[in-house]
Amino acid sequence: MKRSILAIVLILMAEGVLADDWDVHRPYGANRPIGLSVSLNVGMLIANKKQAEFYSGRPENANTVNRILHSESYGHQIWNDLVEGQYISPSAISSPDQLQVVEYGSMRYKLTYQIGLGLRYDFESAWGFLLRFDWSRLTAAGAFNLSSTNGTGILQNSNQYIRCEIGGREDRINIDLGVLKRFYLSESIALEFDLGFNLNNLKVKTSAMEIANRPYDILDIWGGNSPSSYTASYEYVNQGGIGYGGFAGVALCYIIGLSGMGSIDLGYNFYYERLKLEGYSGFAPQHSIFLRFNLSPADWFSK
Repeated sequence: MKRSILAIVLILMAEGVLADDWDVHRPYGANRPIGLSVSLNVGMLIANKKQAEFYSGRPENANTVNRILHSESYGHQIWNDLVEGQYISPSAISSPDQLQVVEYGSMRYKLTYQIGLGLRYDFESAWGFLLRFDWSRLTAAGAFNLSSTNGTGILQNSNQYIRCEIGGREDRINIDLGVLKRFYLSESIALEFDLGFNLNNLKVKTSAMEIANRPYDILDIWGGNSPSSYTASYEYVNQGGIGYGGFAGVALCYIIGLSGMGSIDLGYNFYYERLKLEGYSGFAPQHSIFLRFNLSPADWFSK
């Protein structure tokens, strides 16, 4: 049994070597790009909504609605805005302490752009190495329902909830290091497969909510201290950090010119990565659709 398995492996390896040799000398791909290329990537990032829940304002999150809702600085301001806007009746809700969140909605990331630069090196065998740097600014969006602790209707029109918007923004940097393989379908068309390691960095820029048409920043940069009591002596909290994972991609490539000047690629990348967000740092899939321009500086300048 072991000898049979070894024989099969050796046959497959031999076929792979022959396939590469055939790939080099076959008519298709004779003008393929070889050597160093510079890449420009533009596209769209489809982020997993699992991490978007970081911005929901739940009590267990780093940035909470209650921290602002019941703070000395903002509690009475929120209550006054709700009374003046006729969202609540002061006879039914007599103090800010009677306001509470009764339902948190699901969060999502809006579609966002992704831009970046990269380097790649293509060999004659149509194998190669790639290094990419991509940047995105993501916006998380959702809502929560505000009500009272005494169980009465709080709106003038007898409804029991006030819908409030909530969300946040973050910057992400993805660094991809991997290998690639192209299969040439014609002189100018190829199919490319990428596989590799991902390193990422996430930085929370904003976390905010809106009550009675007034925005409130709920980003906790003072380690849980009340917005009315922090001083410069508290350590600044930088939310986010460095994560890691892997990626796999596929692209349809159009070869530019007849002498390997580069290519234009339309493709898709699948990421399975760990993003550092307090309470939401587990692995999750992410997706990107991109248009990539690969240009060989040596070939362009020699023309």
